[in-house]
Amino acid sequence: MELAFIPSPSRGVIHLGPVPLRGYAFCIIIGVFVAVWLGGRRWAARGGQKTTIADIAVWAVPFGLVGGRLYHVITSYELYFGEGKHWVNAFKIWEGGLGIWGAIALGALGAWIGCRRRGISLPAYADAVAPGIAFAQAIGRWGNWFNQELYGRPTDLPWALKIDAAHRPADTLNAATYHPTFLYESLWCVGVALLVIWADRRFKLGHGRAFALYVATYTVGRFWIEYLRVDDAHHILGLRLNDWTSIIVFAGAVAYMIVSARLRPGREENVEPAPVDAAEGDAGTTDLTKSAEKDEAAGESDKAGEADKAGEAEKAAGDEEAEAAEEQAGATAGAESAKKG
Repeated sequence: MELAFIPSPSRGVIHLGPVPLRGYAFCIIIGVFVAVWLGGRRWAARGGQKTTIADIAVWAVPFGLVGGRLYHVITSYELYFGEGKHWVNAFKIWEGGLGIWGAIALGALGAWIGCRRRGISLPAYADAVAPGIAFAQAIGRWGNWFNQELYGRPTDLPWALKIDAAHRPADTLNAATYHPTFLYESLWCVGVALLVIWADRRFKLGHGRAFALYVATYTVGRFWIEYLRVDDAHHILGLRLNDWTSIIVFAGAVAYMIVSARLRPGREENVEPAPVDAAEGDAGTTDLTKSAEKDEAAGESDKAGEADKAGEAEKAAGDEEAEAAEEQAGATAGAESAKKG
């Protein structure tokens, strides 16, 4: 008899009139808000605008949800297709079933689109949101607790999770308590988030290396946690599919960190183009107008000066001609006087 255990919720949904309030959905929503909030603070600390993370999340989050569901349905197709199955259930995301690998992959595509529209670097954006994503996963895993799913092998440890008979595997109906793998992964993700925050401050990670550190450390925990789970999964050479995915993704993340550190050491100095303030733009326009008016006035002044100089030159030439005429007249008069004398 178990002396201590973690109880499971009697139900994962509460109906507020005709509106169902699902614990799984609330965990996902809260996780998204935490990721956006923390990402926004980190982005602003690096010189970006506070709203940029949220603006790009408008693209990344829907893509991520679709990607997570696609990965789950593709890798667990036998749950939705075949004899006695209803393919329409593949769209019931509230019943659980989001693959983190698909969520990150397709979410990155959505983030890339958003970054392109804002003219910023995707790796810099990924570095900012990396610990927030880990916190979001930590919160989202509690959705599995509400649904009584994705637990581990039977155990009688004091922190074992009690599962109702309706949610137990067919071959362990007599076992009431199991490893709370949702809790293991939640705590691991919190540790990953704190590690990334510390390493980023200590080593000034940039160009996507903070995100790669998050990916690498998460996959280490996912490997041993996945090994404890008893839910149906495809196996390759004795390992669950997600274990192989963890190995491949871990290798890719580590390789990226090494190559990136050699090719692009240090951290980006500017993560986002400076916005053009409307008031500054008006002031700049006014300054340009004033400058043009000043130049025009100077040009008119120069023209007036040139006209005055031309007038003075004409007057001087006229005076010289008059003097020459007087001298010639005087010389003629002198000659006539000499003849008379």
